[in-house]
Amino acid sequence: MRDAKLLNYLHLHLLVFIAGFTAILGELITIDAIALVWYRMLMATVLMYAYIRVKGINIKVPPRTILRFGFAGVIIALHWITFFGAIKASNISITLSMVSSGAFFASILEPIIHKRKIIKYEMVFGFVVVLGVFLITQSELQYIEGIILGILSAFLSALFAVLNGKFVKEYRPSVISIYEFISGVLFITLFIALFGSGFNSEFFSVSPTDLWYLFILASVCTAYAFIASVKIMEHVSPYTVMLTFNLEPIYGIILALILFPEKEKMSSNFYYGASIILGAVLLNGILKNWKALKRKRS
Repeated sequence: MRDAKLLNYLHLHLLVFIAGFTAILGELITIDAIALVWYRMLMATVLMYAYIRVKGINIKVPPRTILRFGFAGVIIALHWITFFGAIKASNISITLSMVSSGAFFASILEPIIHKRKIIKYEMVFGFVVVLGVFLITQSELQYIEGIILGILSAFLSALFAVLNGKFVKEYRPSVISIYEFISGVLFITLFIALFGSGFNSEFFSVSPTDLWYLFILASVCTAYAFIASVKIMEHVSPYTVMLTFNLEPIYGIILALILFPEKEKMSSNFYYGASIILGAVLLNGILKNWKALKRKRS
C-alpha cells in the first residue's frame, strides 16, 4: 500500500516536471507562437479523440454547451499563444514568473463568475504578487514585451481555469477538452487565413526537429499529462495535486537555468520578485486548503 502511494506521488511530480518542460519546448521550437499552438492543438485533438474512441466515451452535448466549450477553447488557445510568445520575446524565467501571477487574477475572476464573496486573504496575496511583478519589471525593462505577454497569459489562464471549474461539475474532463481543442484549432485556423500569411508552403515547412518537439508537446505535455492528472486524482488528494502543481514554475526555471544558462541568468531583483510571487502562490494554496479541511472537520 505504501509503495503504491509512493508511486502515485512520484507520478505526480513527474507530471509537474512535464508541465515545467513545456516552457523548455517553447524555447527549443523555432516556429512562431501562433503556428506552434496550431500544431500543438491539432495533434492533441487527434490524440485525445483516439483516447475517447478507445474508451468509448460519449461526447454528445447540447449545442449551447458546445458554444460554451468553444469560448473556453479560444481562451486556452490565446493563453498558449501569449505564453509561447512571451518566451520568444523574453525568456523562460520571465514568462513562468509572470504566469505565476494567474492566482491573483483568479482571486478577482472567481467571485465574479462563480458569484461568491471576495476572500480578503486572496486579495492580500494578490497585492503581494503585484509587488513581485513590479520588482521584476523595474529590473528587467529590456524584457517588457515578454512581461506584458506573460501577464496577459496569466489572466487568460486564470479565466480558463475558472470557466473549466464550472464545466467539470457537469461533464467529463475528456469531453470538455475535445471540444475546447477543436474550437482552438478552428479559431487559430480562421485567424491565420484572415489576418496571417495563410497556409502557404512556408507555414508547412517545419523542420524534422521542430516536428519531433511538437509531437512531444502535444502527446506527452498535453494529451498524456491531461489524462494522467485526472487519473492520479483518484489516488492523491486534490490539495496535494494543486499544491504540487504550484511548483511548476520552480521546476521550469531550474530546468531553464541548467539548459540555457547564458540566456536565463537574471538580476538579483528578478529572483527577489520571482520568490515573492511563487511564495504568495504557495501560501495562498496552503491557506485555502487548510481552511477547506477545517470546514470539513467541523
